[in-house]
Amino acid sequence: MKLRTMLGRAVLPLVVASLLSGAAFAQGYPGKAVRVIIPFPPGGPTDIVGRMVADTLSKSFSVQYIADNRAGAGGNIGFDLCAKSPADGYTLCIMTVAQSISPSIYQKLPFDPVRDFAPVTLMALLPSMLTTHPSLPVKNVKELVALAKSKPGQLVYASTGNGTSPHMLMEMFKWMTGTSMVHVPYKGQAPAIIDQIAGQVQLAFNTAIGVVPHVNAGKLKPLAISTKDRFPTMPELPTVAESGVKGFDGSSWNGVVMPAGVPRDIVMKTNEALAKSLKTPETRERLLALGAMPSGNTPEEFAAFIKTEKEKWAKVAKAANIKLD
Repeated sequence: MKLRTMLGRAVLPLVVASLLSGAAFAQGYPGKAVRVIIPFPPGGPTDIVGRMVADTLSKSFSVQYIADNRAGAGGNIGFDLCAKSPADGYTLCIMTVAQSISPSIYQKLPFDPVRDFAPVTLMALLPSMLTTHPSLPVKNVKELVALAKSKPGQLVYASTGNGTSPHMLMEMFKWMTGTSMVHVPYKGQAPAIIDQIAGQVQLAFNTAIGVVPHVNAGKLKPLAISTKDRFPTMPELPTVAESGVKGFDGSSWNGVVMPAGVPRDIVMKTNEALAKSLKTPETRERLLALGAMPSGNTPEEFAAFIKTEKEKWAKVAKAANIKLD
């Protein structure tokens, strides 16, 4: 008998046993409480989505899923912890657009959003709205671009901080339109909106849920939505792409991942429970009320999405020369 054949016969039972033991483990999963790492403080959109995930899975599996807020460094502290957690299925993490941006703007990052995690599903997209102060003499994106080109470096825009989604969205807008504007970073969306309403800054991209009340009150003027599709609760508002900036598509987003190496059966079991919830009117309506567009996809589709997002923001960061310590 050839050595290769003998080795094959010896290894095959071990492989089969390993697969069977993994499936058996998944059948009994989860057998204890599961931690859900939320890499941002309580109260924001990511925290709300994270707690929805914890609540949904707690009810689905009759086991407690415990929300654990680990904020700091744009979400990087929580995700470093996630990457270093055991790959046993007892740690879930809420990934955001910030984790796809971080590799391009931080000199040293202790994790890779593609390599170090097992994607489960994309939960929701959180589109941003491009708004201006009512005094700015523009009615649409084309007029804004024309004004910005006529006054290079004079218009001022706000963001929720260096390297955040609103910052990167406006840098992408500048890059794709060939305009020049001044960036003023704030520590969060609330102070940025306050100064925009006061006229200290002229424009900004902000998550839709944060600015809709001010738009409805006439304190801010909406020009467009950042995603490739219109926002369902404001169908009359065009997208940036429809408004003349072809190919523009960006938003905040929330998804669920686990540390790399978690057994496939556990990933799929979690995916199926979340997919079922995302199809219910209750969950969809709750997310829309949050200013989010319900999603849901396979682990493979989410993995491809993360990779695409990482590549997209790397191009923007390079074009805008954005680097953080």
